[in-house]
Amino acid sequence: MAKTPRTIAKEAGKSPRKRYPLPRRFNAALSEQAYANLRGLNAAYGLGNNYLLSVLLENLYEITDPSRIKHAFDLFIAEYGAPTPGVGMKKE
Repeated sequence: MAKTPRTIAKEAGKSPRKRYPLPRRFNAALSEQAYANLRGLNAAYGLGNNYLLSVLLENLYEITDPSRIKHAFDLFIAEYGAPTPGVGMKKE
């Protein structure tokens, strides 16, 4: 029987890595540029898209300037508009 990473770590006297919980799932559509950036982060850090997005969003205000985020959203809304609240949203 093949050894699992958990078994190998235990035999080596190391604690197995903790699994980061991701209880929320959703489908997301991305622009080509956003997806290219996500794939670049994947190549650099070896994390899946779900973990990359979690790290980025959980640390958003630590790694970015809030005024620059606002500016980016203002530019986006000026070009594409803002969706009508509640339209196309699924109730939980």
